Amino acid sequence: MVSTMSEKTKALIVLTSHGELGASHKPTGYWLAELTHFYDVVNQAGFEIDIASPKGGEPPMEPRSRVMRDPINKKWMENPAFVQKISHTLVPAEVRVQAYGAIYFPGGHGPMYDLSQDARIADITRTLYESGGIVAAVCHGPAALVPVVLSSNRHLLEGKTITGFTNLEEALVRRRRHMPFLLEDKLRSLLARYTKGLPLLSHVEVDGRLITGQNPRSAKKVAEAVVRALNAA
Repeated sequence: MVSTMSEKTKALIVLTSHGELGASHKPTGYWLAELTHFYDVVNQAGFEIDIASPKGGEPPMEPRSRVMRDPINKKWMENPAFVQKISHTLVPAEVRVQAYGAIYFPGGHGPMYDLSQDARIADITRTLYESGGIVAAVCHGPAALVPVVLSSNRHLLEGKTITGFTNLEEALVRRRRHMPFLLEDKLRSLLARYTKGLPLLSHVEVDGRLITGQNPRSAKKVAEAVVRALNAA
């Protein structure tokens, strides 16, 4: 357990290790801008950042998200240290929870398959939250919060105001039939107070130390909220 938030100078980003969209055999993974836009804001704020994934090594990137006309994507994908970091992610056993003040889960469809049921990542999340840390996720990233149960036996999301990729957005991107579950429905079933904005536009919810964003366009504002929370702690 960490004694003071002032000691928590690092943020942990957890990427999916899952690279196939259900039985479709189409590639998936993490969504690049949801990683880079968060990373950019938190890095500029002076916080160190580590990146982990269930399997470690180089996680799969959703091919459609590798958009180099996005200046933030281009900036970081041309940064050798960043590329080294995303090519050699930590495995859960290498994560020392006490070092981190925040954990963040980018989306892409991959988290729906692995992070949604990874007990090791769930335990890291629970430990960090119960030690005063910040938990953040965007788009499909909140799928990583599905298995997180607190020491009180209450679900992390119970009674919390949150958001995440909507059923309508899933239909709009034509991935609904490949999903193991619909994220909006699952979050509601966990007794969360689920909210949503207009499809594919930024929408962020901050409920204490739980910060969530609806879709890729929400990543920067989620990062800004995380930085504010870290600085205020």
